[in-house]
Amino acid sequence: MNKGISALLYCVAGALIVSTMSMFIVDQRKNAIVFRLGEVVSIKKEPGLYFKVPFLDNVREFDVRILTIDTPEPQLFLTSEKKNVQVDLFIKWRIADVRQYFASIVSGSGGTGESQAQTRLLQTINEGLRAEFGRRTVHDVVSGERDKIMDLMRKKASEDASKIGIEVLDVRLKRVDLPEGVTESVYQRMVAERTRVANELRSTGSAESEKLRAEADKQRAIIIAEAYRDAQKIKGEGDAKASAIYAKAYEQSPEFYNFYRSLDAYKAGFKNKGDVLVLDPNSEFFKYFKSGGRAGK
Repeated sequence: MNKGISALLYCVAGALIVSTMSMFIVDQRKNAIVFRLGEVVSIKKEPGLYFKVPFLDNVREFDVRILTIDTPEPQLFLTSEKKNVQVDLFIKWRIADVRQYFASIVSGSGGTGESQAQTRLLQTINEGLRAEFGRRTVHDVVSGERDKIMDLMRKKASEDASKIGIEVLDVRLKRVDLPEGVTESVYQRMVAERTRVANELRSTGSAESEKLRAEADKQRAIIIAEAYRDAQKIKGEGDAKASAIYAKAYEQSPEFYNFYRSLDAYKAGFKNKGDVLVLDPNSEFFKYFKSGGRAGK
């Protein structure tokens, strides 16, 4: 009886072990490859419970989440001006095709192949950056065409990575700097360039100022000359009209006209108390004083 119970327990235990060995769980963050005697028989991409053949099948899981390659040290690249720049970058990638990824990266190397994949991606990015920086100046790679370079690197890396079952989601240049020994000289050159531009602008401004001032002086002289001409013309016309009026008045009453002109002469001659006139009392100037306003008497 005891032997029968023991045998039953052994059978139950064996069944549990076999059933346990025939089941596996795929995490939602991973994909699994089922191998049978070394050959790939199925790919499990959906999370859940799956079955396999004990002792014949084995399962390998691969993380399909987005992974990051962040360079620990800046990389040196040469620009078209033969100047070194330090580039710090990161790459976002993930496994897109587990079967192809295993065949291209993992097969024969063991492990998950993550370090090998990162090495290949970095090599591709570095080669592309070396080529792109070699066609551009420091200004272009620092600010002018930085976004364009990142887009080109992402496309180039995606094309190469698709051959090994990897998808490159993003390539970012975190920092592009000049080496410390070059920064100061570049800064001084930038200062000199800005100073040159400022001096050119000042020179151009001074020339334009002189030109505008000369034009203004010319216009001022023309306006004053034209105003003086018009004033003289108006004054001449006024004098002509006054002379005509005087002549007409003289024709109507010559005696009154002479008397009126003499009064004007008296006003001008005796304008101030200190004025002194040395004249003969019988001179023509005093004839209206002697005649009581009647000439010739």
